[in-house]
Amino acid sequence: MAKTRNQIRLLLKMLDEAYDHRSWHGPNLRGSLRGISAAEARWRPGKNRHSIWDLALHAAYWKYVARRRLLGEKRGSFPVSGSNWFRPPAGGEKSWKAHLKLLETTHRSLRRAVSELDDAQLHTRLSPRSVQVLELLIGVAAHDLYHAGQIQLIKRIHRDRR
Repeated sequence: MAKTRNQIRLLLKMLDEAYDHRSWHGPNLRGSLRGISAAEARWRPGKNRHSIWDLALHAAYWKYVARRRLLGEKRGSFPVSGSNWFRPPAGGEKSWKAHLKLLETTHRSLRRAVSELDDAQLHTRLSPRSVQVLELLIGVAAHDLYHAGQIQLIKRIHRDRR
């Protein structure tokens, strides 16, 4: 019996539109990060509020986690120390660009892992208490768009205060 891939194609489209492909909803995650300087990325809209840089690393981390879960890999190979929320290291444009590249790399790696799946695998659970693969991947796309919206708001607040 041939493996069906219609749902995989749809999920890849969702992941792509949420991250870097043109779509009807406006800026996606990568689009929201376009043209941001390191100084702007580091700026916080208030005490204990996340910066754009925080959000970019956070999104990269959760793409890494989703791929790791899909492939059954062990924890510990994310290139930045910590988990979930990271404080950007000291550094300027070079460091910021490296973290944008990390986000790109983790997206491409997740996308490759998804492209290897077939539709039947989408309804499996990665562990007895986890969500189905389909739910995980829909969540990744929603996560990208959620943070793209936050980034758009932070940019607006930062630019309006000048």
